Amino acid sequence: MGSLLSPHSAQTHLIAEVFSLVLVIAGAIFLVVAVGVAYSSVRYRSRGVAATEPRQILGSRNLEILWTLAPLAIVTGLFVITVRAMILIDAPQQSAQPDLTITGHQWWWDARYPNGAVATGDIHIPAERRLLVRIESSDVIHDFWAPELARKMDAVPGRPSYIWLEADTPGTYSGACSEFCGAQHAWMRFRVIAQPEADFEAWLKRQTQSPPAPTGVAAEGARLFQAKKCADCHSSGGKGPDLAHLATRALLGGGISPNTPETLALWLTNPQAAKPGNRMPDTPLSASERDALLAYLETLR
Repeated sequence: MGSLLSPHSAQTHLIAEVFSLVLVIAGAIFLVVAVGVAYSSVRYRSRGVAATEPRQILGSRNLEILWTLAPLAIVTGLFVITVRAMILIDAPQQSAQPDLTITGHQWWWDARYPNGAVATGDIHIPAERRLLVRIESSDVIHDFWAPELARKMDAVPGRPSYIWLEADTPGTYSGACSEFCGAQHAWMRFRVIAQPEADFEAWLKRQTQSPPAPTGVAAEGARLFQAKKCADCHSSGGKGPDLAHLATRALLGGGISPNTPETLALWLTNPQAAKPGNRMPDTPLSASERDALLAYLETLR
């Protein structure tokens, strides 16, 4: 998971600045209080002599004004700085044509691009370009957060929101759902992959291209994929993750496992063991059917 303290966008730089300022002020206040407590503990400790009534201070108008106005000034200053940062960070929330639509599901994320491309788990963006992103949910409340790139944003069913998403340098940035959303909330992770503009455009073009027609065992797997009703869920707009270009993904199941033949076979034969609580039903498969489906899925590049 990325850190808010290593910002890689204009928005997260502002968030980090506000956070750092609050941390410094809170540290200074803590230091003043700690020093005062330590001094009082030593200065006014019992010295083993007959106790006498200490001199009473009945009040000090100057002190009362000071400890009223000082906190008020601090809170007011932080309020102004925070509101200014919010204005600069927030994207317009009116209905607009987004550059990218990101949808939260139990328990994975997908990203849909204007050209029809769909990415699951790995969200590709061009580096050094700000994108207007629409955040949605297909089921319960999720929260999209890539700490190094963008502010948190709730994904609320039926109520889309918008954020700015950008990265100032190419790289891979981790993110996660930060709103508890069910049994596998902890494994609802994603990666934002920021690429140079030319590489991003090449990737985007490849995502709209169909893989070559499978042959041999893979062709039998493609037939089984339809016969077993896998396509009813695992297609664009289905109930499960779109499997287009599955073989190019590094991770499966919201980041719970690497994309290897062994883990993919587990998903096919015992999905609840792969990720407990997920909505993929058990589908009885023989060893030959499993191998044929694996061969077909390997062609989805």
